[in-house]
Amino acid sequence: MKSALVGIVGRPSAGKSSMMNRLCGAKISIVSPVPQTTRNRVRGILTRPGGQLVFMDTPGFHLSEKKFNLYMTDLVSVTLRDSDIVLYLVDGTRPFGEEERALLEKLRSSAKPCIIAINKSDQKGHSRKGHSWKEIRSSVAEALPGAPVHEVSALDGDGVEGLASALMAMAPEGDQLYPEEFYTDQEPEFRIAEIVREKAIAQTRAELPHALYVRLEDLEMSGDGERLQVRGFILVERESQKGIVVGRAGDKIRAIVSEAEQELRGIFPYPVDLDLRVKVDHDWRKRDPLLKRMIR
Repeated sequence: MKSALVGIVGRPSAGKSSMMNRLCGAKISIVSPVPQTTRNRVRGILTRPGGQLVFMDTPGFHLSEKKFNLYMTDLVSVTLRDSDIVLYLVDGTRPFGEEERALLEKLRSSAKPCIIAINKSDQKGHSRKGHSWKEIRSSVAEALPGAPVHEVSALDGDGVEGLASALMAMAPEGDQLYPEEFYTDQEPEFRIAEIVREKAIAQTRAELPHALYVRLEDLEMSGDGERLQVRGFILVERESQKGIVVGRAGDKIRAIVSEAEQELRGIFPYPVDLDLRVKVDHDWRKRDPLLKRMIR
């Protein structure tokens, strides 16, 4: 039996969350066009007759001295330490920058077995700033000599089966960490909060994608055990941002609730009823106790 913890690392918007969802065959990490949507280390589980891979999706590696970003960068370092194998995801449409070089240095220092996946093969003809797909592949292969390189598309699944097989082949012998039917180890509270946050980002991404977070206060099953009732808050940094989330006559908050409830029906074996309010939590991204609880 093969068994491995696989850390997925890469720059923001490389497609890490979409790739983990594709590998595991289920939506585990929330996704959006907004960079650094992922804030936590999210686990997805792929079990096959020959073994089990436990993927750890991470925030995009981003060079910044802001407290919020430093916490997320530290989480990438912790994931490298804890991984048996590293899946390094590269956006094949985007040329290398300082972040890529800094992340490559971390990968080399970790000395962990690594597989490179160049993502977005469905966009091969759309590389930015004149950098071709071939040049990007050559650069990353030269930076990590000896690491296998796979060209993949998280969007349409091209090359993903071969990538999964290569990761399983690289995994060491070990015991299965989770029962076969598990595809994630996330608690219901975390999954619900993340789905709500995804819908809130989708409704407000032009205005305040990183300025909000979700806190659930109560989760209670109905008396007949057929519905889960959830009360919580979407929190923003400034009073002026509340109206953006609420929307005109409450249209945005209603859309967030409706879209989240609809998606949650496909995750849980019972309906989830959301009661969400919008509150202000001034400068929450600068408070260590909150960030330590949130980013882990």
